[in-house]
Amino acid sequence: MSAILVLVEHLKGAMPEVTFEMLGAARKLGDALQAQVHAVAVGKGVSAFASQLGVADNVIVVEDASLEPPSAELVLAVLKQQMEQKQASRVLLGGTNVSFGLGARLSARTGVPFINFCKGARVEGGAVVLTSAVFGGKILSDVRLADSQGIVSVYPGSFPPDAGKSPRTPPVEKMAAPAVDCKVTFRRLIEPEAGDIDITKQDVLVSCGRGIQNADNIPLAEELATVLGGAVSASRPVVDQGWLPLTRQVGKSGMNVSPKLYLALGISGAPEHWEGMKGAQLVVAVNTDPKAPIFDFAHYGATVDCLDILEPLKEAIAKKKAAK
Repeated sequence: MSAILVLVEHLKGAMPEVTFEMLGAARKLGDALQAQVHAVAVGKGVSAFASQLGVADNVIVVEDASLEPPSAELVLAVLKQQMEQKQASRVLLGGTNVSFGLGARLSARTGVPFINFCKGARVEGGAVVLTSAVFGGKILSDVRLADSQGIVSVYPGSFPPDAGKSPRTPPVEKMAAPAVDCKVTFRRLIEPEAGDIDITKQDVLVSCGRGIQNADNIPLAEELATVLGGAVSASRPVVDQGWLPLTRQVGKSGMNVSPKLYLALGISGAPEHWEGMKGAQLVVAVNTDPKAPIFDFAHYGATVDCLDILEPLKEAIAKKKAAK
């Protein structure tokens, strides 16, 4: 059994980046193990996603107008069926609210071990080794899969999504939905009212920590963010103080972000915060404490008071932009 299945996540007619993260990780494993990668899409209108899934060797589509969204029982039945038909011993699922609970239930039905909170995957000596985050991300545990078999829940933001994108159009295999006895019926999706910006979609984030000192200084960070073409985010202490809303919080108990630039102002860099911003392409840290943990993973850093550089930095950037 050598194939790899990737469950395509989708919500309201769109695929989140975790789908491409999983495809990229699966492709890397597949190439190392000489295994095929099959993307499995279940739901209403999912055939429209096929052209975006070119990293997979093929796309298995189970589509019906009534599957909006598909029930967990149906998805489990499709995955179990495809594991048997494709002789797939590895399944990648998103560690999100959309796929929550599927991994453990699929494991119980197939006898294949389940690995949660996967943040890394590699092949060593022909065996698959996964890195799982435990105790809230404070400990990273390497798990070697017995016989390379495993159902894996991938933690969003752990793999580069670009590795799972390709202009190639893969072959599509359409299948009828298997009959299932579903005791739960989806009625409707209730969403909170949108009232603030989505920091997960920003290319530039100016993030404030305790070093910003008080709420009166938040506008200084906002001015810098405006010049940079981004938005202001924060660590948990700032949100707990009520200086910024919860929608701006970065970290394990907040949002996972992956901007091109993450400017951390007065943030110590606790593991919980790192969990939320480690997907940033470039991290610039400003903190008066040279031993602050954030300097362990920042690309550039300055050991100064962030309030001393906000205005000069804003003016320098504005001047440079004006000269272009």
